[in-house]
Amino acid sequence: MIHLKWHERETLKKVKCVHTDAAKYIVDRALTAGNIYDVKNETEEFYFILDNTGKVSGFYKDYFQDA
Repeated sequence: MIHLKWHERETLKKVKCVHTDAAKYIVDRALTAGNIYDVKNETEEFYFILDNTGKVSGFYKDYFQDA
């Protein structure tokens, strides 16, 4: 139940959003290209970050580069 305390977890690293051009999903409402986001959790294909809405959400890693 790690997701219940993601807001309080320490940041693993920071990533910079490089684009919001999604083929399948709408991500430009939650991400802004050029902004730096805190990574709260990471899997092989997703970063779970604190996005523009103030919630922790999962996004594909191809939207980001290390900051």
